Amino acid sequence: MTRTASPDDNSASAGQLKRGVLGTGGLVFMVVAAAAPLTVMAGVAPLGLMIGGVGAPLAYLAAGAVLIIFAVAFTRMTRYVRGGGAFYAYIAKGLGRGWGLAAALLALVAYNTLQIGVYGLFAAQTGATLADVFGVNVPWPAIALVALGLVLVIGWMGIDVGAKVLGVLLVLESGILVLLAAGILTRGGASGVDLASFSPSAAFTPGMGGVLAFAFAAFMGFESTALYRRETRDPERTIPRATYFAVGFMALFYSFIVWTVVIGFGSDKVVGAASENVAGLFFAATETYVGPWAATLMRVLVISSVYASQIAFHNAITRYTHSLAQDGVLPAWIGRVHPRYGSPYRASVVQTVLAMVVIIGFALAGADPVTGLLLWVNTPGVIGIVVLQALTAVSCAVYFLRRNRVASTPAALTAAVTSAVLLAVATYVLISNVGLLTNAPAGVNVVLVAIVPATLLVGGVFAVWLRSRRPETYARVGEGAELPTTQEVAA
Repeated sequence: MTRTASPDDNSASAGQLKRGVLGTGGLVFMVVAAAAPLTVMAGVAPLGLMIGGVGAPLAYLAAGAVLIIFAVAFTRMTRYVRGGGAFYAYIAKGLGRGWGLAAALLALVAYNTLQIGVYGLFAAQTGATLADVFGVNVPWPAIALVALGLVLVIGWMGIDVGAKVLGVLLVLESGILVLLAAGILTRGGASGVDLASFSPSAAFTPGMGGVLAFAFAAFMGFESTALYRRETRDPERTIPRATYFAVGFMALFYSFIVWTVVIGFGSDKVVGAASENVAGLFFAATETYVGPWAATLMRVLVISSVYASQIAFHNAITRYTHSLAQDGVLPAWIGRVHPRYGSPYRASVVQTVLAMVVIIGFALAGADPVTGLLLWVNTPGVIGIVVLQALTAVSCAVYFLRRNRVASTPAALTAAVTSAVLLAVATYVLISNVGLLTNAPAGVNVVLVAIVPATLLVGGVFAVWLRSRRPETYARVGEGAELPTTQEVAA
């Protein structure tokens, strides 16, 4: 006799994702680790200071404020979305299945490019550290492929293991930044503590548009709280809490850390210091205010920060893949869950193979791991995620106005409309300043940006085909129906 698993079955042996293994803390670790705070600060914030001046800390607060507004509508809609496909499920619910499928394809492309591109950064940082500390030179593709295997292992072992690993790594990378900030403030910085970074004149410098592009990129992955719906305890409460906490923490933390670095070099000299030493600004500040040992430790923790980001994005990708397999859009075998670990292990293998192909392709082409693999591959992902955020905000507004007025509240509807406008502006700012992200020729930038609308178009065409040829599958889009259990498949 065929046994049908209960939706609340917490057993991995049921052939479903583990139930109730993530609380608010674990969910926050997942999404904040995806953003890689130490990498964002040490690797990108100096460029923001060079371009936007001392007002750079304000850009992180502004981006955080926009995303908090977005989160009001996003989390209000959470209780009405059954599927675990985050953007895909939300857009399908509000704008229809066609837009949902287009969003699903863009999400897969965006998350994969974000995750795969960062292997270039991991390889470059690890290679430089091995050479500086141990005098060992290892080819970057070898480092990237080893990291690929390590990410697969954590993803295979289940979300609870991943959350624990990410929790430890996140505490370590945040800790070294707090240590830097404490060292600067206790010693009064280079010329005293001031609030020049938060003055009106600092907010409207010509380069702030470019800094906003970096600031929005620094929050990548926060919306993935909704991807873990099935693995979260009390998702209607846990997902909103984790989303608000993650965005609020990142906005305040990023702004505070960048401000302390401004104080460390002096608000009148930090732009010059950043221009002269973009890559080493944070390490120089750490060596000055904490000690050489801390600067060395920070270099090591940058590597662990990137690795944590890889794990988090890998988990997000496999949940998207699992959700699409549940809805029948992808083959069911891709969405199968490990009978012991409760992880979508086949989706993990597929994503790992895809990443391996891209890494080997760039290696054979002789590309640089940072200017090639990282910047070129990552950029469509960053733009794609912001576009998806804007579409989700529009979807929330449509859902509240046309599909479920009972779900609507004045705050949620206002937040949906406001965030849709602000995220549309953010998309424009990001595309206008894409050259700052890629450091590539104009022709290359056009191609990288065009990947996003082209992906949406392909997804839309696929939706039309699916509606015509497989209407029963099309009807399931965004609904999040469970895959058959292992026992049902055997029966």
